[in-house]
Amino acid sequence: MSLQNKRVAMFVEDMYEDLEFWYPYYRMKEAGAEVTVIGPEKKDFEGKHGLPAKADKSINEVNTNEFDALIIPGGYSPDRMRRSQAMVDFTRMMAENGKITAAVCHAPWMLASAGVIEGKRVTSFFSLKDDLINAGAEWLDREVVVDGPLITSRNPDDLPAFCRAIIEHLD
Repeated sequence: MSLQNKRVAMFVEDMYEDLEFWYPYYRMKEAGAEVTVIGPEKKDFEGKHGLPAKADKSINEVNTNEFDALIIPGGYSPDRMRRSQAMVDFTRMMAENGKITAAVCHAPWMLASAGVIEGKRVTSFFSLKDDLINAGAEWLDREVVVDGPLITSRNPDDLPAFCRAIIEHLD
């Protein structure tokens, strides 16, 4: 599988789950995708375990037309991300335009805030179950759930299946 000529946006904010950012980041690059890291501003962000990640661009410098997919890591960062209306709007536009919108662990909070999970099947870290059901989703306890352009996973242990699903649907 090759993702040559595919452009992947990856969100970052402070307190991201290090594995949920770096594993997909390098897996997409390994598959040939061009990966752009996007934050609420262009600066360095710190992961839950101390690893820094630099945003290549701020959310105000990008447009959904530039990308084929969006990957949102979990940790505590999605709660910070959804405070940025521009990041929420970007997420909504990616999903509404049928582009891969992938969220792992706590990242489905962004999908709920973007209003794109009503009537959709999703998974997440188990503590988000009620939030996602209340947002209108059907919550499933599976390593990866694909429903249209939405790809969701539960936690770092699911990253191999999560990345395979993203690559498969982008290829």
